[in-house]
Amino acid sequence: MAESNQRSDESHESTFSILRHIIQICFVLGRSMSIILPLVCKKIEIKRYLCTENDSYCRQMKRALRIVLKVVVAMFVLSIALTVAYRWINPPITLLMISRALNGADINKKWVPLDEISPNLVRASIASEDNNYLGHRGFDLGAIYDAIDERNSGKRQRGASTISQQTAKNVFLWSGKSWIRKGLEVYFTFLIEHIWGKERIMEVYLNVIEMGNGVYGAEAAAQHYFGRSSAKLTQRQAALIVAAYPNPRQRDPAHPTTYLNKRASQIQRLMPLMGTIAFDEECIAEARERYDRYVDNRKAAHKRKQNKK
Repeated sequence: MAESNQRSDESHESTFSILRHIIQICFVLGRSMSIILPLVCKKIEIKRYLCTENDSYCRQMKRALRIVLKVVVAMFVLSIALTVAYRWINPPITLLMISRALNGADINKKWVPLDEISPNLVRASIASEDNNYLGHRGFDLGAIYDAIDERNSGKRQRGASTISQQTAKNVFLWSGKSWIRKGLEVYFTFLIEHIWGKERIMEVYLNVIEMGNGVYGAEAAAQHYFGRSSAKLTQRQAALIVAAYPNPRQRDPAHPTTYLNKRASQIQRLMPLMGTIAFDEECIAEARERYDRYVDNRKAAHKRKQNKK
């Protein structure tokens, strides 16, 4: 009981610390903008002879700049507020769900807490999608080094997107590829890593990810494909669901093709190699020590390959 109360106190302390930092950031940003805006507007070089005191063009440009900067600040504050809210409030819907629904698909989903999802599915997801999930800070630098080396050698590139990045994209952003969306993905990944933490990210990930045509999240997928709750998924069933991730609308874990069976078997072989998967501070600290050594090794290997050219 005492241990439970201690964890609760630590959780509240962590929450208040995060909120305090966010308030400080917003305060500093607001003060900075009140100082920067007038300076920026005064320093803009729009052909000095056009910027007379009574020149309407110059006034319009300054007004437009103020509006743009205020919109950027408002979006920044809103993004932080939404991320903080989603630490406790479950995201009700995503842009992908809306997009699919507009094209005629159903929205079959049911939120369940992480402790009601089979550890087999957590382990299978990490084994397949993000081996270093517990160790990295949102971005797998080792995988990025490997991807660069594969691109330079002409090999087929593997994806380096982490579970944290996928969650940020699924919850806050739209589908598709663009530099703007990728930049926002990096930004939201940074936010959720620092505000949510690994356990909450995994819970959200396994509840919003698309797992079939109109099927979202672990519980809906488990019921849809295997007629059971997500808490009772076997290793094989979990591996089959995860094996379908890259193209879940075209693959059926309940009636797997030869390829899907082969991929699920690969995931099953990897699952025991993931070691201890827990979200307490000690386990994450150990994972980060291992991950940092791994990144150092991958960075050294990358430099050796670069030097050979």
